[in-house]
Amino acid sequence: MRKGYEGTGPGAITPDGCSVELYDRLAAGEEPGIVAAAAPAGGTLLELGSGAGRLTGPLGERGFTVTAVDESAEMLERLRRRTPGVTTVRSPIETLDLPERFDVVLLASFLVHAGEHRVRDALLATCRRHVKDDGCVLIQREGPDAHTRLPREWVDPAGYTVRIVSAEPVGDGVDSVFAEYVFPDARWTQTFLSRPLTEEDFERYADQAGLAVDAYLTDDRTWVRTRPKER
Repeated sequence: MRKGYEGTGPGAITPDGCSVELYDRLAAGEEPGIVAAAAPAGGTLLELGSGAGRLTGPLGERGFTVTAVDESAEMLERLRRRTPGVTTVRSPIETLDLPERFDVVLLASFLVHAGEHRVRDALLATCRRHVKDDGCVLIQREGPDAHTRLPREWVDPAGYTVRIVSAEPVGDGVDSVFAEYVFPDARWTQTFLSRPLTEEDFERYADQAGLAVDAYLTDDRTWVRTRPKER
């Protein structure tokens, strides 16, 4: 397990604390619709950190040709069961270097809030490296009160409860976040590191990676479309 990351609950747990069984159960929600509204249908889409395929199938149903990337073999096995025939790549996002370039690159799941600066910068560099010059990169970021309005919880329409219990500072502007997922028949927890980013911070780091913010796609400004800058 990576330092600062932990997971509990039934089934296999990945080194960053993610339960394979949990991520196979999580619902897609509104996110495929947000992506589809921000990018032309029928394009190629690189899904970074696909997990067990929560978004992969719904994105394919909306007309995208998806290439799914994850470093967990167990996650990709679940994904291929859910979405047979999809192209998968097992690799850390930070070191990914495919020969293809894509119409859309997707960095969801708040991955841009990686605790280490070098990891965040590498994630954004991978996005820029794999997007076509006329394409776009869609990024999900935390809201401004994600670490302060706690604890909070919500019940997903699929019938499970998500609780963000705490976010405790651990130094250098990074918080240790503790989350809980409660289903009628099982409970999982996840502890992970997250660096809060102001909107100004986020835009600066994106710019340094060669990505310019084009539009905030949701009212809470957690979904962002960026465009590649000229090299």
